[in-house]
Amino acid sequence: QLQVVESGGALVQPGGSLRLSCTAPGFTLDYYDIGWFRQAPGKEREGVSCVSSNNGGSTNYADSVKGRFTVSRDNAKNTVYLQMNSLQPEDTAVYYCAADWIPHTTRCTEVPRQEHYGYWGQGTQVTVSS
Repeated sequence: QLQVVESGGALVQPGGSLRLSCTAPGFTLDYYDIGWFRQAPGKEREGVSCVSSNNGGSTNYADSVKGRFTVSRDNAKNTVYLQMNSLQPEDTAVYYCAADWIPHTTRCTEVPRQEHYGYWGQGTQVTVSS
């Protein structure tokens, strides 16, 4: 069964940058739509960004991260990245990578919704604080 694994979370100062990675050992990640989600303390999990399968021709972002976060694929490394710049304390959360697949189309036509993704990682902590 597909398992996705996130990494790259850390403590960073406001205004700093981080790059999160999502991998799936033994599976070709490019076959799957990938969504990034986050859950801050005391809040519900929310969609952050997504990238479509088959070379990632479609991406979407939550309004709160547009212009600061970038999602991308590196198929040679079987990895999806979430580059996060200009981080602010309100970006503090556990970040999750999730995957799913539907034939002939993509989930990534809107900000990702949890119910559209069936394979989830364990999450990686991002803390933005001085």
